[in-house]
Amino acid sequence: MNRLPVVIVGGLHADARRAAVDELLTSVPGSVALHHDLSTAVRGTVVRTVRDATGILATGEAPLINDCACCALREDLVPELERLADAGLTRLAVVELWDSVEPKAMAEVVTGHGGAHLPLSTVITAVDPALLLPCLGNGDDLRDVGLAAAASDRRTVADTWARQLEYAPVLAVADSDRADDEDRALLAQLHPTAHQVTLGSGALAAAALTGGFDVEAAAAAQHPACALLPIDADEAGVSTMVWHARRPFHPERLYAALEDLTCAAARSRGRFWLADRPDTLLHWDAAGGALCVESAGPWLRALPDAAWESVPPMRRAAAALDWHPEHGDCCQHLVFTSPGLDRDGLELVLNSCLLTDAEYASGRDAWQRLKTTPAFDAFLEA
Repeated sequence: MNRLPVVIVGGLHADARRAAVDELLTSVPGSVALHHDLSTAVRGTVVRTVRDATGILATGEAPLINDCACCALREDLVPELERLADAGLTRLAVVELWDSVEPKAMAEVVTGHGGAHLPLSTVITAVDPALLLPCLGNGDDLRDVGLAAAASDRRTVADTWARQLEYAPVLAVADSDRADDEDRALLAQLHPTAHQVTLGSGALAAAALTGGFDVEAAAAAQHPACALLPIDADEAGVSTMVWHARRPFHPERLYAALEDLTCAAARSRGRFWLADRPDTLLHWDAAGGALCVESAGPWLRALPDAAWESVPPMRRAAAALDWHPEHGDCCQHLVFTSPGLDRDGLELVLNSCLLTDAEYASGRDAWQRLKTTPAFDAFLEA
């Protein structure tokens, strides 16, 4: 089978996304774009469109699988890419994702099922900076705005947009007259390692065709234990505050402060530990006024030495850089990014949730007997 490089372009900002795809089609001779329209799923099918710079080349339909539009996309995408590769007429396949489809899942589909003949060149998220904060602050469910990918889809606009933005190594940024310095500073602070390319500058094709995309490294960079979180910053009224502490949170005091902490910033993320769960690494992920807390498994400190061989090298390296002689890799590492961030107030609330000197000195056995709240238990188990 012929080799066909693939580029994934996604994002909730549909106009910017289409502009990015159009620029690739006009800049790379022999390129073709595939798009699966999931809005037709209510009729029982997903509509596939194949086009190049001159217009639509073909359309087709893929049936729903288990009432899941994304499942239909996964089953239909690789065979269509293979068909294009077999024909030998396409230089670059551009996969334009539907609005709420997250690039991580599709990147893993292409690399997991496409093989060496469908190399993933890069992943691009298209951004209109003027819409960045409105999307990040939108706590509406995707199903309420007609963007759910399945009946069981419980994601919100804000958390979906955050993941789309933070996963991609390349951001195709619209040159919007409505965007100001605050919007651009927010974008830079939310994803400081991204390669930003201005749409219309002629540089997008080079960014799309350079190098390759490492799915395993991208997944590791999103894991809370070793995520490449932003660093402290302050520009154009936008701040990023990195908060780090060694002693654990008191579960009851943290639970009481969750609303204040969640609403303190447009975006917050990181890892933390609770005194009554000292061996569990917890993931903090907040956007749009909503917080998701999940267990990310044990801290490395809690694992027997023999189990370390099964841990990805990136995580072992991250833990080694931040190892504490008593607590190992257990720590609080939370990052808050927002316009108008109240750093002092936020730090005061966070510090008040930590164990007091007396509680800390009592030791791990006593920590696990601390008064806790059933509501926080339910929150973690949801």
